[in-house]
Amino acid sequence: MKVKAKKHLGQHFLINKKISEQIVESLDLNKNLHIIEIGPGQGALTQFLIKKTNQIILIEIDQECIEVLKNKFQKTKIIYEDILKIDLDILKIDSYSIIGNFPYNISSQILFKVLEHRNNIHQVVGMFQKEVADRICSKPKSKKYGILSVLMQAYFNCTQLLDVYPEDFRPKPKVNSSVIKLTRNNTAKLKCDHKQLTEVVKLAFGQRRKTLKNALKKITNLEELNLTKIMNSRAEELTVSQFIELTIQIFKDKTR
Repeated sequence: MKVKAKKHLGQHFLINKKISEQIVESLDLNKNLHIIEIGPGQGALTQFLIKKTNQIILIEIDQECIEVLKNKFQKTKIIYEDILKIDLDILKIDSYSIIGNFPYNISSQILFKVLEHRNNIHQVVGMFQKEVADRICSKPKSKKYGILSVLMQAYFNCTQLLDVYPEDFRPKPKVNSSVIKLTRNNTAKLKCDHKQLTEVVKLAFGQRRKTLKNALKKITNLEELNLTKIMNSRAEELTVSQFIELTIQIFKDKTR
């Protein structure tokens, strides 16, 4: 059965088996046997995953793809659900890795879901639109450095693995893609509150052309906090650790 890609689901099926195998090989299975595959489609990655471990859970929203997967992988657990709506805690797995050829239209939302469950996730290996992958792995003083860069790098070591091109998919996307690996770092807990960090980062990059003194004036006065060294800087100039320290300073005398 050949499933027709559905535009509203952002489906682009990976048809290059060599790349599928490379993606699976990049996943560290030695430290974690439980794997959640998001949007397996017709099993391009799954066919190689099952050769490595039987501890796999597939989460798929397309009923046609579900039928294909059931036929191909009869012993594999398959959940018919929207990854953005499912509560991953119901799976009752303390530690797992995530892999997937993520739909471009929800890839950023998937990453925020990853952040919610960051203390349960050992690794993420995923396919993204190249522009998004570049942003996630970007470093300070780059125009690509932004909200996702700071928040993901606060908890994960980010590595771009390989670029993938339109001809490797059916149907061909209009953009290039990139596979990245996110490995949980040793930071069990940040020195600041995660929600407060998110608020600061989103405000700072929401007006990235403005200095931090102006971009953050809704929540603080950097001059009063005696943060003169950074108040005339822009968001893209601060490292992750500087954002964490800034958050600590802003909220240290406030109750939330």
